[in-house]
Amino acid sequence: MWKAWVCAFAAAALLCMPAGIRAQGNASGGPGCEEKSAKQCVELGLDAMGGRERLQQLKSVRLQNISHTLLVEQSYRQAPFITSYERDSTTLDLANQRLRTEAKVTWPEADAGQSDFETVLIVGPDGGVNHSKDGDSPCGLSDLDAARQILTLGPERLLLNASEAADLHFEAPETVRSTAHAVVAFTWQKFPVRVLLNPFNHLPDAVEATRKFQDFWYFWGDVRRRIYFDNWKLVQGISYPTNQIEERNGIIWSSTQSLNVEFDVAVDDKTFAMDAKAAAPSVASPGWNHPFRAGKDTVLAAGADLFLGSWNSTIVKQSDGIVILEAPISGLYTEGVIEEAKKRYPGMAVKAVLSTSDSWPHTGGVRGAVAQGLPIYILDLNQPLLDKMMAAPHTLDPDALAKNPQKPNWKIVSGKEVVGTGENRMELYPLRGGSTERQYMVYFPQLRLLYASDTLAINGDGSLYDPELMQEVIQAVQRAKLNVETVFAMHQAPMPWAQVVALVKKAQHS
Repeated sequence: MWKAWVCAFAAAALLCMPAGIRAQGNASGGPGCEEKSAKQCVELGLDAMGGRERLQQLKSVRLQNISHTLLVEQSYRQAPFITSYERDSTTLDLANQRLRTEAKVTWPEADAGQSDFETVLIVGPDGGVNHSKDGDSPCGLSDLDAARQILTLGPERLLLNASEAADLHFEAPETVRSTAHAVVAFTWQKFPVRVLLNPFNHLPDAVEATRKFQDFWYFWGDVRRRIYFDNWKLVQGISYPTNQIEERNGIIWSSTQSLNVEFDVAVDDKTFAMDAKAAAPSVASPGWNHPFRAGKDTVLAAGADLFLGSWNSTIVKQSDGIVILEAPISGLYTEGVIEEAKKRYPGMAVKAVLSTSDSWPHTGGVRGAVAQGLPIYILDLNQPLLDKMMAAPHTLDPDALAKNPQKPNWKIVSGKEVVGTGENRMELYPLRGGSTERQYMVYFPQLRLLYASDTLAINGDGSLYDPELMQEVIQAVQRAKLNVETVFAMHQAPMPWAQVVALVKKAQHS
């Protein structure tokens, strides 16, 4: 996954080949398609699935699915990853490019008794919403992105769209499951798509696209996504792959099994109805490319200002420069935090950035900080991941680091580290717990103030989210013999340390 993606894998190696070599692949036709054009090869695939006419006549699909997703971006200790589970009923209105998914999700990181929840997603040409009994709310940009990919590059429409592409061509054959496949490629909505066709039965065994994503994979820039098709079933005259396994940058990410497939089901427009005012913002959303807005800050102490949001950042003034505590969300966001620091303290340089966790939204602005040549304090265990993130190509939508390549100036935290002097001096301590292994905490000894990274969040009912996390922070505080009075975190405003300790004790006895 982690090296200059497009050229690192044999599956995408052709994208890095000289034009002459690519032309040879175009001339050869590939296994099962010798002496045929790329369009004729795709036509064989259409025939294998039931014929062009039958697929063109297909107006709607209803799927009953069971799936699991590896939480690559959320797992506390990286691979092997923890897993979420889902059962859903999805209706595709192919004629009108609409999707409705009713899902029951099991989320492993939830509090006890709250792991199961239900969602309804509706997407159409004008946007999408999360639908509930209380009304509609805008869906995320990632939901729109995923739905539109299903509607256009899912097995129902993949080969039809390939056959109509003006730039359809062969690329070099590729071996999958010990079998050499013909590879046809084309451009769809400005990103490259490759289809691997089986030489014996001509069915599409996989589809691959290199693109920028709007979900948690946003931070990896050009992501190579491959979906493997398997477990083919004959349904109403169409051969349909009831198993789809998704791989991103070489990591198996999710697997979906369709337990029941129905074609040309009746489509009720009412089930796709959306509040237009709720759907419109979904299209305009910046997604993860979120700008920083200073708003009202929380003063922790003189020269220490906390900016609350979905992911918190703190500007800390020391005698010899400014320290930025956390570079989350995006390069654009972190650049905004840095600019705010310079406005508040004219003439003072930003001397360091602290990035305390490895979860992708928490490190989303690190590339922006690297592009500015800033020293960045990271945990020793997180360096391999962050090295790969810094090396990830961003050619489709170049960010600051892609435009201004810099070698990271890492400051590795493997034990106690001291940053600065004076009233706002900071001490960094690795947490090293079972669930906090990839995080470090930041202690202000003069202020008796602790920043607990991504471990502290208070639920709406006043209870503590995931008490294990704070239990491990308490253990680290005790090991270091720190005198803490106030604690805050990535998702939590300052609160009394004694209150948090009491909440942990309460959770232990409940």
